[in-house]
Amino acid sequence: MQGLPTVQATSLLRRLAVAGVLLTAPALSQATTRLEVQAGRSYMDAHGSNVGFVEAVFAPHAIGDSRFTWSPDISAGWIAGRDLAQFRGMRYGTGPSVALVAAGARLRTTDTRAWYHPVFFSFQVAGTNHTTQALSTHYQFVSTLGVQFDHLSLGIRHVSNGSTHEPNRGETMAVVGLGFEI
Repeated sequence: MQGLPTVQATSLLRRLAVAGVLLTAPALSQATTRLEVQAGRSYMDAHGSNVGFVEAVFAPHAIGDSRFTWSPDISAGWIAGRDLAQFRGMRYGTGPSVALVAAGARLRTTDTRAWYHPVFFSFQVAGTNHTTQALSTHYQFVSTLGVQFDHLSLGIRHVSNGSTHEPNRGETMAVVGLGFEI
């Protein structure tokens, strides 16, 4: 778009974006993807911090002839840093906020009439942009036990490197999510 005046370039980009949305809308309406926006509070030892996640859970797949399904599950998250004096100047501090991206699977039962149908367990492998006292490697494991309703989810999530490197304090958090089918 070199040489185009700014107004023309902006107009062309808008038209391309609208055309892209119109072309993909039929495919998106057929998909069963759940998008969740989650927020909560995480703890390393007894020190709290705010967290936020965006998670996409895709269509479920049967696990053989069992009563369980698995769904591909991807997420992006953020854990706010902490300013803890006892860790200043150490190789692994607590100051930087950590961003992470993760991919894995969410497991649920197929029995929609069972009282436990809303319960899910997910496991993901994640990559982080910073290391801290809680998350001392750039790879982490994310496990979540939660309940999922139509537009609400509640979960307990733990992010840790699985004792593959010390320190391994991990982050344990409670998250509340708003979910929508797209």
